Parts: sequence; C-alpha cells; structure tokens
Amino acid sequence: MNVNRLKRIAGAAVLLAVAGTFPGTWNSASAETVVDDAAMTDPNQKDNWLAYGRDHSEQRFSPLDQINVDSVGQLGLAWSLPLPEDRALVGTPLVVDGVMYFTGSYSKARAVDAKTGKLLWEYDPETLKHAGDRSRMLWGWSRGLTIYKGKVIIATADGRLIALDAKTGTPIWTTQTFDPKLPLHISGAPKAFRDLVIIGNGGSEQGGGRGFITAYHVETGEQAWRFYVVPGNPADGFEDEAQEMAAKTWTGEWWKLGGGGQTWNGFTYDAEFDQLLVGTGNGGPWNQKIRSPDGGDNLFLCSVVALDAKT
Repeated sequence: MNVNRLKRIAGAAVLLAVAGTFPGTWNSASAETVVDDAAMTDPNQKDNWLAYGRDHSEQRFSPLDQINVDSVGQLGLAWSLPLPEDRALVGTPLVVDGVMYFTGSYSKARAVDAKTGKLLWEYDPETLKHAGDRSRMLWGWSRGLTIYKGKVIIATADGRLIALDAKTGTPIWTTQTFDPKLPLHISGAPKAFRDLVIIGNGGSEQGGGRGFITAYHVETGEQAWRFYVVPGNPADGFEDEAQEMAAKTWTGEWWKLGGGGQTWNGFTYDAEFDQLLVGTGNGGPWNQKIRSPDGGDNLFLCSVVALDAKT
C-alpha cells in the first residue's frame, strides 16, 4: 500500500467494526426513542448511546454483553465512510434508533445509518467563513454534539450554538454565545437536560475576559441563565451572592486583566439533585502575581463547581 493511500485512510474515515457471526447485528428499538431526561436516566436503555458519556451519569458504561473476551476476536470491518475533508475526529458519536450522529472538523455534523454506513444527512456550519480573521486562532476539532427531543445541537468554534432537525439536518435556530470580537472559541460538546442546553468556551485565560457557562432553551435558543467563573469589577455590582463571595478571594484589580476560568469541557448533569457539575480552568494571566498580586484562592478557578440547574 502506498504512502498516499495510507494518508487518505488515516485522516478520512470513520470505521464501524461488527462481526457478521453475531446474532442480530443491530437491535434498534421497535418504537421511536424520545431523547429526554427520562431516557437519559433509564438504566435499561441499552440499544442507544444518547449523550456524551452515554447518559446523564457520564459513566460511559454499556450494559451490552455481545462483545466480550470470547467474541472480540471475531470482529471485522463492516463498512467505512470516507471523510476526506476532516483532519481530526475527536468527538463521541451518539446513536439513536440505529442512526449515528457525530461531528467532524470545524463542527460539521453528520447522520449515518449505523448498520450500513449510508450517509443520511450532512450539515456544514461554515465555521471558518463565520470566523473570518479570527479563524487563525480557532481549534479545528469538535468534541461532539447533543441530542434532545428531536434536535441535534452542535457548537461551532466561532461561538455559535445551532439546533438541527435530527431527521433532516435542517437548521432550526442559531445563537451566538459570546461576543465574536473576543478571543474566545468552543471546542467542547454541548449538553442538554431539563429542556436546556449548556455550553462553555475556551480562551478566557488568553485575554478573553471572565470565563462563563451559559444555558439556553432547547426549543428557542434563548438564554436562560449564565454563570461567571470569575467575579467582575466590584464597582459594577455582582450578578449574584456567589460572585460577591468569590471576589473576597481575589486581590488587586483582577477584572482589568480578565481573570480566566474557562469552561471548555467537562459538564455533568445530576438528575437526582438537579445540579450541574462543571469543571473550570486556569486563571488569566496564568501568573497569579499579576492577576491577583496578594494571593488568594481566586474562586472559582481550577475547580469543580455545582450549580443549580434551574438558575
């Protein structure tokens, strides 16, 4: 096999391996699955992979047992799908009723028949076109998408959240999640729950200001709430009591330098307590002697923060 052929295979295919010797190669649900919170907390949900970590628990544990230590040697290539325009596939594919949904480079979304490899639809958000001059600073990869009540929701590197019809890939609504003039970007996967979808971003530690995470209504794309990781200028007042408390852990004039605390990935919804668990990033500038000269814990940097899912 020549080098060019190897390059094409390495950078341009999604592969699904299923041995033909297994009985019932695909056991899709007999009725159409409604992807909602009930489905994503159902312990008996086996045929589908509905969320980034399979379900709301984010444990990524599948109860399926057809592939095991005795049968794994029978696996072989069932089909391949050439993706010549993609340079990186790092997202988690989701599967609902035998359809695989996934994102490629710059958040191009696709739906594929998981049994045959047939491309059902494809949607290109034209990220580089929308980013314009900012395209040189964007990450090209996407860590995936979310599905909720008939909508596939993707986040683009240039900061848009887009809801697509799961059956056709047709756009339903689009929301710009941050000021496009800021040096921010999105590489993480959105997460849907309780008729909301959340998304964070990266780049706040590189001059993008205060890190934050935002919840939007799944049906409309309208903002429901936003949580800032770093408090703003005390003279302007605080968004809530948590911001006022956090400000006591900072010194100097941190707000003039931004503060950082990006929330680019790592969201978990706890249905039992109706909470979001969010991992936050490092400060900006990185050197604490500059951003907070007299020290302090600098909340809520580099933390796991539990948020009320409603507010």
